[in-house]
Amino acid sequence: MFEKQVYVERRNRLRQLVGNGLIFIPGNFDSPMNYRDNPYPFRQDSTFLYLYGIDRPGMFGVIDANEGVDYLFGDNPDIDDIIWMGPQPSMKELGALAGVENTFPFNELFGKVNKCLWKGCRTHFLLPYRAKTKLLLKNLLGIHTAKLKDYVSQELIKALVEMRSVKEDLEIAEMERACETGYKMHMKAMTMAQPGNMERQLAGMLEGIAFSYGAGTSFPTILTQNGQTLHNHDHSLTLTQGRLLLVDAGAESHEHYASDFTRTFPVGGKFSGKQLDIYNVVVRANDTAAALIKPGITFLEVHLSVARVIASGLMDLGLMKGNLDDAVQNGAHALFFPHGIGHMLGLDAHDMENYGQIHVGFDNEIKPSAQFGTSALRLGRRLQKGFVVTDEPGIYFIPALIHKWESEGINREYINFPKVHEYIGFGGIRLEDDILVMDKGCRVLGKRLPIYPDEIESLIQNKIEVDY
Repeated sequence: MFEKQVYVERRNRLRQLVGNGLIFIPGNFDSPMNYRDNPYPFRQDSTFLYLYGIDRPGMFGVIDANEGVDYLFGDNPDIDDIIWMGPQPSMKELGALAGVENTFPFNELFGKVNKCLWKGCRTHFLLPYRAKTKLLLKNLLGIHTAKLKDYVSQELIKALVEMRSVKEDLEIAEMERACETGYKMHMKAMTMAQPGNMERQLAGMLEGIAFSYGAGTSFPTILTQNGQTLHNHDHSLTLTQGRLLLVDAGAESHEHYASDFTRTFPVGGKFSGKQLDIYNVVVRANDTAAALIKPGITFLEVHLSVARVIASGLMDLGLMKGNLDDAVQNGAHALFFPHGIGHMLGLDAHDMENYGQIHVGFDNEIKPSAQFGTSALRLGRRLQKGFVVTDEPGIYFIPALIHKWESEGINREYINFPKVHEYIGFGGIRLEDDILVMDKGCRVLGKRLPIYPDEIESLIQNKIEVDY
């Protein structure tokens, strides 16, 4: 946890932004894996962590914006808890760590809420993403779980997005720690990218490193020789000389702040000519985004500029054709680049997206696009100093998508389909860095992973080990 004053100040600011009523901040509960006493590894709700910092299941925070008082509900450990889990802090002790004086047993939450409701007090809550929290809110408020979405507080969402979008210095320091671990993970993957190793060996090693230096991985690791599948979590293949291996993986710091890196490299450490041609286009796209990111620019502008770089590079290689501006305007590049240039990063790899992507990534100025490819852009609004975003362009050859576009004549005036067919089986390339928006421009968080072909090839061929 951070110092208690951090959480006190955050709750006070939230109280001011929301204005009135009771603000509900439920923590997460243990989730059974196959029976009650064998739960999945616990992960606290990120909003609860941001406002209370307590990494323990079975907690519920209430911020009273009318009276200026904070509450924390949860149960003290009983003798069974102590027998099986060892000595545990009391609720009073936990509350003191978060700067909360008013702590009560969990069941007293219902009385507090009912008393407020009888007075006509307004309640603010986010749309829950776990079933147990949905049922709890249903019992507290008498709102059917299917109707909870109709009562979600827009004021609370907007306030939290405003607060959490701009990262505090202590948050950036935590993300730097996560990036240090992420660097170790990816460097290890590169040195292990040798023929005969199993994908699962590399994935397991990365997860072990993440737990050795922090709270584990920040999302399920993507590590695959079939990089044309954007979120491929299958690790069943044996590494084959010359195939491209895409590794998209990140770590959580002990305070649960995330890193999120991607690198793509050839097994055995030697790019083929065809691989190098595509790889260099993606490198240019990655560097272009980093050069553009600064306060005041919209992330949509960055995305479309990167799309132009990708389309231009593919035209040079004969895979696309026609007028560059028209091709990008019509979304022809999305056959090869069907996702956005990046997303927010913070307490989650896709930061705050449980609030609703429309609220996190867009605003009254910048609206989501309906066009394929650009519609997958998760962040489009103007960047501000203190935002942390990912820079992750990619080029993929997805057989099903290629066949669909060709059979339906989609963007055929901009796509050289006979040439594209020569790349079926190529896989995909994605290169991702974590970027902090500065006063002017930006900087990469953490030590930048090797990205240029000569350094990638040297590292893998010489099996250069990172210092742990």
